[in-house]
Amino acid sequence: MPTILIVDDEKNIRATLARGLRLEGYRTSEAANGRDALSVIEDGDVDAVLLDVQMPEMDGFAMLEDLRARGSTIPVIVLTAHGTIERAVRAVKLGAYDFVEKPPSMERILLAVGNALDRHRLAEENSRLAADAGVASGILGTAAATTALREAIARVARSEAPVLLLGENGTGKEIAARAVHAASSRDKKPLVTVNCAAIPESLFESELFGHLRGAFTGAHEARRGKFQQADGGTLFLDEVGEIPLALQPKLLRALETGEVERIGGQGVERVDVRIVAATNRDLAAETEAGRFRRDLYYRLLVVPITVPTLRERIEDVPQLARHFLEHACRRNRVRVKSIAPDGLARLTRHRWPGNIRELRNAMERVAILVSGDTVEAADLSFLAAGSQVAPEPPGEAGATPSDLASQVERFERAAVLTALTRNKWKMTQTAEELGLERSHLYKKLKALGIERPADD
Repeated sequence: MPTILIVDDEKNIRATLARGLRLEGYRTSEAANGRDALSVIEDGDVDAVLLDVQMPEMDGFAMLEDLRARGSTIPVIVLTAHGTIERAVRAVKLGAYDFVEKPPSMERILLAVGNALDRHRLAEENSRLAADAGVASGILGTAAATTALREAIARVARSEAPVLLLGENGTGKEIAARAVHAASSRDKKPLVTVNCAAIPESLFESELFGHLRGAFTGAHEARRGKFQQADGGTLFLDEVGEIPLALQPKLLRALETGEVERIGGQGVERVDVRIVAATNRDLAAETEAGRFRRDLYYRLLVVPITVPTLRERIEDVPQLARHFLEHACRRNRVRVKSIAPDGLARLTRHRWPGNIRELRNAMERVAILVSGDTVEAADLSFLAAGSQVAPEPPGEAGATPSDLASQVERFERAAVLTALTRNKWKMTQTAEELGLERSHLYKKLKALGIERPADD
């Protein structure tokens, strides 16, 4: 269970809060001032902080400033006496997640802690997915379609306009959404993802806009919706075409006014949210069929960006495959593997109907199941055959090798020639793409009988 650090100079308040939190299953630690609290945090194993503002030696403001200087992401909930709301607002501006008035209600404390931990976990998951998908270093690949996608994202990211990402399943629309957020002025605020296809219709309104305690059967505590969680940041509506028709007017109103209302609430809340939506549906056709509101469609369609299929950027497959394989190996705690030239040739000949998701899953599979240090073409035999495999390389279609060595040599030769042509016979770049040392590449050319054309 998470550990909550309670920082307050009043011993009785620390004891009361610790007792209530432990009854809910949390671990607790305590500190009487900001300086002691920072020492506890340095020792690690703190998931959230309950922080009093007025304390001796180092008060809450000084501690918040210190945490911000350290780049800490631990969520902090400020405790403030009645009548010092202005100071609490200052604390929030210094990076506090929320504030609770003293004397604190245990129910309010538990709600604030739960929300803070959820948001922190979400932020950590965003960072993990970004690193796993290559967003940290940009959208991977050098294909023309990939370059065009990066340029489109760079143009739109700094604006506040809604973005509609279009493309097949598995093309990486979520990766593109994260790239939009990462390149925007909102990058320090949350990116909150809503998988619209995974939410039961009866829970949709509560999921997006939140609810108050007792608003409906099962609403045992108040809950912030995805709009409130994304305040100041970006809300990514994945599979937006799946939003129930009955809820679409309320979503449209939220987009147009920046106001949301929780179920059971008595008034509206202002939110500042940038919308990025994605779909693999033809929303224009859905609109004509009456399954999607026309006004909502045009509200989302301010800046449409089409995410290319992997078939349209097939030359990116070697780089993506190596990236996914390395991360899969590290994630599964196995030795990092390389991909042999015949394996790369097999990957580039596959048509990838499942796009990047299929490639990532394929690399996860070989990371776990291949016992050696190198992934060969034979290790990729599970990839779909027939229509999902591209034609043989030119000049090779009639070859009928009689043994495995001949087949491996044929695939290896095709992979090396393809890489050489793509890199205009620049040996350093070709060797890097193939995962070889430059000297090893020259030996390969000699062994395979590949000579540079005279006009190159």
